[in-house]
Amino acid sequence: MTDPRDRLIVGLDVPDIRTATQVVGELGNTVGYFKIGYQLVFTGGLELARDLVKDGKRVFLDLKLLDIDNTVAKGVESVLAVGASMLTLHAYPKAMRSAVAAARGTDLCLLGVTVLTSMDENDLREAGYGETPAALVARRAEQARAAGMGGLVCAATEATAVRRIVGPDMAVVTPGIRFAGSDQGDQKRVMAPRQALEAGASHLVVGRPIVASGDRREAAEQILADMRRST
Repeated sequence: MTDPRDRLIVGLDVPDIRTATQVVGELGNTVGYFKIGYQLVFTGGLELARDLVKDGKRVFLDLKLLDIDNTVAKGVESVLAVGASMLTLHAYPKAMRSAVAAARGTDLCLLGVTVLTSMDENDLREAGYGETPAALVARRAEQARAAGMGGLVCAATEATAVRRIVGPDMAVVTPGIRFAGSDQGDQKRVMAPRQALEAGASHLVVGRPIVASGDRREAAEQILADMRRST
């Protein structure tokens, strides 16, 4: 997977289908991978996902599933009908095992969400965890590998450690991609595109730096150019 366009996932974190369609249209063939999360799913995002797949685009459904085993499995089965390439769930061992069983024999890449990039050690402590983000991410990575997951979502700052745990074949998907000096928004653990790839990321998720740009295609091209500089 050497073409950066296969590794850059644009987050369609917008309020409605009209805006999402506009973003996709403006980017054209520059980008062929799109993430659809809660904000868009609740306003027709699943229908858009099906349309994107029909148009030859790849879709990453960022739904972060977590429920009892049967509900997770049935959710995965429903997602398979959409044709998405990637699906997230929280990296709890039982949920991951249920999802893997439901997706067995398909091309759906299941991604375990480790620690959200908007969270730091204080946030984890408030949530009742006694570990640092790095320690919890490492534990979740080991559990995801054991469950047979397709990959993980983690901050780029943890990508090297995760890659060391999961080996060369699992996907390591990193949000929180920002150029130095740019607005980090609510992200707390960030890294530039080239650095993230060199740290071990297989895919980069970029939302606001592209979607909120005055020239979305140019913003995507700048990120792709930086990705091409990775060694």
